[in-house]
Amino acid sequence: MEATGAEVLVAALRTHGVDTVFGIPGTHNLAVYEELARGGVSCVTPRHEQGAGYAADGYARVTGRPGVALTTTGPGVVNAAAALAQAYSDSTPVLLLSPGVPSDHPRLGRGYLHESKDQSGALDALCAWSHRVTSIREIPAAVGRAFASFAEGRPRPVHVEVPADLLERRGSADLAGPYRLMPRVPDPAALDRAARLLRGARRPAIVLGGGAQRPGDDEPVTGRLAMRLAERTGARVVTTANGKGSVPESHHLCLGATLRLPGVRRWLASCDVVLAVGTELGPADLWEDRFVLPGTLIRVDVDPAQMYGDHVADVPVLADAALALEGLAGRVPETGDAPAPDDRVERERDAELREVARRWAPQLAALREAMPADTVVVGDNSMMSYHGAIVGMPVDPPGRFLFPAGYGTLGFALPAAIGAKVGRPDRPVVVLAGDGALQFSVQELATAVELRLSLPIVVAVNGGFGEIRDEMRRRGMPPVGVDLHAPDLMTLAAAYGACGRVADRPEELGDAVAEALKTPLPTVISFREPG
Repeated sequence: MEATGAEVLVAALRTHGVDTVFGIPGTHNLAVYEELARGGVSCVTPRHEQGAGYAADGYARVTGRPGVALTTTGPGVVNAAAALAQAYSDSTPVLLLSPGVPSDHPRLGRGYLHESKDQSGALDALCAWSHRVTSIREIPAAVGRAFASFAEGRPRPVHVEVPADLLERRGSADLAGPYRLMPRVPDPAALDRAARLLRGARRPAIVLGGGAQRPGDDEPVTGRLAMRLAERTGARVVTTANGKGSVPESHHLCLGATLRLPGVRRWLASCDVVLAVGTELGPADLWEDRFVLPGTLIRVDVDPAQMYGDHVADVPVLADAALALEGLAGRVPETGDAPAPDDRVERERDAELREVARRWAPQLAALREAMPADTVVVGDNSMMSYHGAIVGMPVDPPGRFLFPAGYGTLGFALPAAIGAKVGRPDRPVVVLAGDGALQFSVQELATAVELRLSLPIVVAVNGGFGEIRDEMRRRGMPPVGVDLHAPDLMTLAAAYGACGRVADRPEELGDAVAEALKTPLPTVISFREPG
C-alpha cells in the first residue's frame, strides 16, 4: 500500500485484529489517532499512561488477545514503563506503541520536545524487546513480529517506536496477515518418562502457575486436565497467585493458591514427585528466597529457560500446557488404586489460613456471596489481596483472579479492571485495593465514569501502607513515611461523578457490591481494615 506511516501502522494493527487501543493523545501521535478514528478502532483514554498500560494488561488477561497501549514520546513512554515491566513479570502480551524523535534526529540531541537520549533502549531493558523502525516499509514487519512473539512461546510485552516524521511521511509498504501458529507439541518420550514417575509416586504434587491459564477461554481446559491427572494419581494441587482460578478451588484435592503458606511449602518439599506447570517456582511465588525441592521435578513450560531456573527440571516437557497434560492424563489410566492424598497438609493449611486471613474472613465471605460465579476479581498489591483474597477467597472457574505478581506494582487494580471490563463487558468485574494502592491510580475513576462501567471498587482503609508499616515494626523500628492521610473516598468518588458507599459491617459490604454490579457507574465501597 502507498500511504503515510500512520496509515500503515493502523492498517497493520487492524490486520492483526486490533479493535481497541488504550492511550493518551499527544503532539507527536496525532497522526495515529486520526487514522484510528478513521479505521473504527475504539480509543479508550485513561488519565495516565501507566493506567493505559495496566488497562491493556487487564484487557489481554481476560480476552486472550494482546492489549495495545499508545503513548506520545518521552514522558508518555516513561510513564507506561512500570506497567510494561509488570506485564513482563506476569507474561502478559501487551504492545506499547509510541512515536520517537524524528529519523534524522542527532544522537547528541537538539532540545526537541519530549526528547529522550534513547527511549527505545530504556524500554528494551524492561520488556521482551523494543524496536525503533527506520522506514515506513518496516512498520508492518515490526507489528507482525510483535504479534508473532505473543503467539509463540512465553508471551511478554514489546515496544514498537515509529519516528514522528515517518508517521506523516508517505511511502510504500506490504501488509501481511497473521500466521497461525500451532501449539508446541510435547515430546512423547518426555511424556512417557513423566507418566512413569507420576504412576509410581507415593506423594505426588501438582503446582499450577500462570502458564496453566488460558486467557479468554471460559472452559478451563488446562485446569480440567490437571484435576483429571490429580484424581488418577492422588496428587494434591496447589496454585501460585497467577495460577489462581485455573482449577476449581472447591475440589477436594485442591489446596488453592496457598503456596506461600509454610505448611504447604513443607508438604511440597516432602513430595517425591512434583509436576510444575507454567510456573517459575520463584521467590515471589513461594515467599521464600531459597526454597529447596528435594523430590523429582517434572516441568511443563513453553519457555526453555524455565527448565534451568532456580529449580532445574529432572524431566523437562517443553510444550503447550494443555497438550502436555492431555498427554500425561492419557498415559496415567484411571485404575482406582491411586494413593490416598495426605490429609495432614489440608489440616495444617486450614490452621494457617485461619491465622493469615482471620481478619479478612467475614469480608471475603460477604464478597464471595455477593459476586456471581463468573466475576473477574482484580486485586491490587494490597494486604486485602495477598493476605486475604488470594489465599482465603476460593475462586472456581470460570471465575478469574487478576493480580500483579512478581514485579508487584501498586495502582494496578483499577485501570486493569477497566481494561478487563472493556474487553469482556458481559462479565462482572470487581476491584480489591487498599487506600494506599488506590491513590496510585485513583484518577482512573474518571475513565470508568466516562465509560459508564458497572464497577464495584472495594477499598480497605488503613491510613497508609499497612504492609510496610508492619515490616517496620517487625524490624523494631518506628513507622516512618507510612502513616498517610486517607481522603474522604465518598467525597472523592462524588467529585469524579462516581457512586460511593461506606460499609461498616461485612453484610453491608456484600449488599453494596451486589448493588454496585447493577449500577451503570463505578462505585467506591470503603470499609475500615479489620484490626
